[in-house]
Amino acid sequence: MENKNHHKIGIIILAAGNSSRLGRPKQLLKHKESTLLKNTIAEALKIQNSFLIVLTGANHDVIEKELNLPEVKLSFNSEWESGMSSSIVKGIIELMLLNPDCEQCILSVCDQPFVTSSVFENLINQSKRTGKGIAASAYAETLGTPALFHQKYFHELLEFKGKEGAKKLIKKYADDVVSVPFEKGNIDIDTEEDYQKLIS
Repeated sequence: MENKNHHKIGIIILAAGNSSRLGRPKQLLKHKESTLLKNTIAEALKIQNSFLIVLTGANHDVIEKELNLPEVKLSFNSEWESGMSSSIVKGIIELMLLNPDCEQCILSVCDQPFVTSSVFENLINQSKRTGKGIAASAYAETLGTPALFHQKYFHELLEFKGKEGAKKLIKKYADDVVSVPFEKGNIDIDTEEDYQKLIS
């Protein structure tokens, strides 16, 4: 009997930061009659054969109350202050516990307001089409999140330290990367000014 679980895609949403430059939890900023985080989750949930893990850290209690979604696995990263890498590590550990046969995962952040399910779908399709182990979003002359990684990279993602993020592997294995355009992917919310621009 074929194991269907390995066809499932794990989507890990990194939402553990404390939004220090913004001064309030960016995960909960109102956007499209919802919030930045909920919007990202809603788009991720549209992906067929996927399961979703949301990494929280700072503001965990508020976010947990706000979400209350049974179909999403919330995972608290107690080491969130040490940087994004700790959330990636925890996310991959969680993913392997939930679905040890999972062959691919997408790492996403919660402050790209223009992320849609088609951004995730394009990564999956391009990775399938090209056979590349990494599919990264291309915007503003860089490659970044959301980014898809094949299972063969999971062990390296588990070794991340400090401020390391997806870009480290995207650079290291440039030959195994397909770049997938993500219009407005460069827009992220770090400051009050960024947010005001978004809603104005």
